[in-house]
Amino acid sequence: MTDHYIVSSSPHIRSDKTVDKIMRDVIIALMPATIFGIYNFGPRALLIVVLCIISSIGSEALFQFITKRKISINDYSAVVTGLLLALNLPHTVPWWIPVMGSVVAIIIVKQLFGGLGQNFMNPALGARAFLLVSFAGLMTRWELDGVTTATPLGILKEGGSSLPSIADTFFGFIGGCIGETSAIALLIGGIYLLIRKIINWRVPVFFIGTVFVLSLLISGRGFDINYAAYQIFSGGLMIGAIYMATDYSSSPMTKTGQIIMGLGCGILTAVIRIYGSYPEGVSFAIIIMNLFVPLIDRFTIPKAFGEVAKNEK
Repeated sequence: MTDHYIVSSSPHIRSDKTVDKIMRDVIIALMPATIFGIYNFGPRALLIVVLCIISSIGSEALFQFITKRKISINDYSAVVTGLLLALNLPHTVPWWIPVMGSVVAIIIVKQLFGGLGQNFMNPALGARAFLLVSFAGLMTRWELDGVTTATPLGILKEGGSSLPSIADTFFGFIGGCIGETSAIALLIGGIYLLIRKIINWRVPVFFIGTVFVLSLLISGRGFDINYAAYQIFSGGLMIGAIYMATDYSSSPMTKTGQIIMGLGCGILTAVIRIYGSYPEGVSFAIIIMNLFVPLIDRFTIPKAFGEVAKNEK
């Protein structure tokens, strides 16, 4: 018999899911995009991935050691953050960019807000936005097969005509960040997460669907299916919608709230891409919607059974 009883209020939900099991599933889901990114961009992409993961684990362990907290690197959450950050970087960045990004993600975005589950935005996403704003030139320098190139979204924004085929864009043989170029690899990982019930379909489907529909309706190009296809298959939409906007601690809890989250992210991404001067917009769209999550939860969480409004007393 144990010496202590643990008493908590209802409802009580039993689940065999633990943090380390969930994180392992996310790592497995990211493997197709990671392997393809290393194949597509070469050994330097592998170096960036390794640097991000080691720096993230080291930052978490060092911060928790200094602040005398329990070191929690065994839950694999730092590995997921490092891997996601790496997949959101070009393979051309200097070595200190992955290190700096990992420190920002783990210490500033995650640990200073209380650690896992307390962060108001995805740590890797916050680090990517920081690096993008601070080192725009380094973060937007794309190469493929040793040749400087532009992303399909960049070509569309500049009005160029030398677009890669939609098939190459879907499979990932284009310039871009290490892990964002192959839509099919990211979708395979997303399906795995759905089957494992790590994420649900609402945020990704409404996010991607909204960008697709608005690209058809408000781009000023008529009902251009090809333009809409480039918008959903290139850039950070797939990795953002499937792996970042679904972050447990920074996305709404209710079904209605998750739909609102997906719609909001999709609208903001489409508006930034179509009317803004920046060809991408996923990171900023998700971060903006993260700020509204407490408000979304407040208005979409059902009233507790038996609760009586103040004016009904």
